[in-house]
Amino acid sequence: MTRPASLPFTGDAEADALLAADPLALLVGFALDQQVTVQKAFAGPLELRRRVGTLDPAAIAAMDPEALDAAFRVRPALHRFPGAMATRVRALCAVVAGEYGGDASRAWSEARDGADLEARLRALPGIGDMKSRTLVGLLAKRFGVRPPGWEAVAPSYPTLADVDSAEALARYQEQKRAWKASRRAAEGA
Repeated sequence: MTRPASLPFTGDAEADALLAADPLALLVGFALDQQVTVQKAFAGPLELRRRVGTLDPAAIAAMDPEALDAAFRVRPALHRFPGAMATRVRALCAVVAGEYGGDASRAWSEARDGADLEARLRALPGIGDMKSRTLVGLLAKRFGVRPPGWEAVAPSYPTLADVDSAEALARYQEQKRAWKASRRAAEGA
């Protein structure tokens, strides 16, 4: 498995490096990537580590739920919905600690094939169908994780997996805004 020096999702060098270096940070970023900007979501793991002192999944899973909730709510809040996301991240950490021995990368390094990889990712709290497919593409393109058949479950449309620079992130976000606008227009018609 190769590893990039960083993933250009936040504009903050330390946060971007953490996403590439720590598999749990990457998963937490994806879990937070909902109804906030990509930059806000993926800066969340670094800020969470600053606030609670660790990104160890067992430690976060074992935290008092009210203490974790409070860490998410410190201004500026880690997410638009801090309580729900604190619960989601705690659940994600519990699965990583329990099913993967605290090593988030085992979710992909032990996958038998692309379908198994997608299923493992989709089973994680906060990672649904679209995020699991995007993660498959990202893991293949940026980390060299390519179990047999990964291409069949990777997205064929632009996603964060295609973002390799700040400029590419801006293009991706513009495409996403245009797609959402066309979808809203179609629903309103």
